[in-house]
Amino acid sequence: MRDIFDVINSRRSVREYSEEQIKDEEIEKIINAGFMAPTARSSEPWYFTIIQNKELLNDINNRALEIMGNSGDEFAEYLAESGRNILHNAPTVIVVSARKDAANMQADSSAAIENMLLAAEGLNIGSCWLGLIQFFFSDEENVKKLEIPENYTPLYGVSLGYKIHENVKIDRDKNNFNWIK
Repeated sequence: MRDIFDVINSRRSVREYSEEQIKDEEIEKIINAGFMAPTARSSEPWYFTIIQNKELLNDINNRALEIMGNSGDEFAEYLAESGRNILHNAPTVIVVSARKDAANMQADSSAAIENMLLAAEGLNIGSCWLGLIQFFFSDEENVKKLEIPENYTPLYGVSLGYKIHENVKIDRDKNNFNWIK
């Protein structure tokens, strides 16, 4: 098993994946890591939708690009025109939703996502936190396709797949803190 600090230091957003589907046991470990995240008031408000259906993944990408292209958001429109796949052609995408009445759905879901990203890296599986998928969620008809329970709202996605390339080592600015004793 890899050292947790090695996993944290080597994790990167991966945007190129092998076409090979990741194993069910690996997905279960990744999802379990999400379930183990801390939550406000121990509410555990998340709901995970695991998508491996290629047609649905293509539909999510295409509809999101269409909405982005007419969004009035200059950056989103630029990305839509580029034809780039917002899911990075990943063989698996997890949609992270949260209960609408959750005390802190954004923070709780973000903690779950980070746990899943680290678990994936620990298994040498590439991952990327997907924010642009929110454009797909902006259309209620799109959301219905995901079969998410009615009292939940989709927030983000996580792409998963076997890496084509090794993660690139990067240096971060580690001077952004103060220490009060």
